[in-house]
Amino acid sequence: MKSISLTKVKTFKLFLLPFLLLVALYFVIDRALPYFFNFNIEQYQDYYWPNKWWLVGHLLGDALALIIGPFQFSSKFRNRFLKMHRYLGKVYIIAIIIASLSAIYMSFYVAPQVNVSWSISLFVMAVFWLAGVLMAYRAVMLRKITQHQQWMLRSYIITLGFVLFRILNESSMVRELMPTFEERGAACIWFSWAVPLFIAEVVIQWKKKK
Repeated sequence: MKSISLTKVKTFKLFLLPFLLLVALYFVIDRALPYFFNFNIEQYQDYYWPNKWWLVGHLLGDALALIIGPFQFSSKFRNRFLKMHRYLGKVYIIAIIIASLSAIYMSFYVAPQVNVSWSISLFVMAVFWLAGVLMAYRAVMLRKITQHQQWMLRSYIITLGFVLFRILNESSMVRELMPTFEERGAACIWFSWAVPLFIAEVVIQWKKKK
């Protein structure tokens, strides 16, 4: 039974990791790179332009973390390129620290232009994002590998939350229910990370009881 279960997990990861990498690449190329190649007020608009460098820090860190993540979760890559795995892990941690701190700043000085609800939602997500990757770093420093892997999973789920947020925010169904961004912004951002993180936590804790 255990061998069958392990086979299913390996098969699932075999398809999931390339899919996540493709999603990350699409998001970076379609959503992040335009802000680097079109560095002007037309691209950033009045909303971001006064704080453009904070958005750059957020996008750059998020983009790096999105692309690095699938490689870090690949056991084959980790076993074959252990030094590279450790190096990319450091880059991943630094990238999220930069991205999350930038998001925290924007939650105070950019997001209030929408409303307080959006500002609080972005702040909470960024804090959890930062805390998750710092916990992953602490666990690996203490050589608690299982805990490290679990915290890395949590941090990457929040990283993917920014992708899911944009999908939800642009969904025609969501826009019909909540026509204005003031209505849907906070709801979408909470759903994009809190729900997936809760599901992952249930799976992690369920496995501990076996």
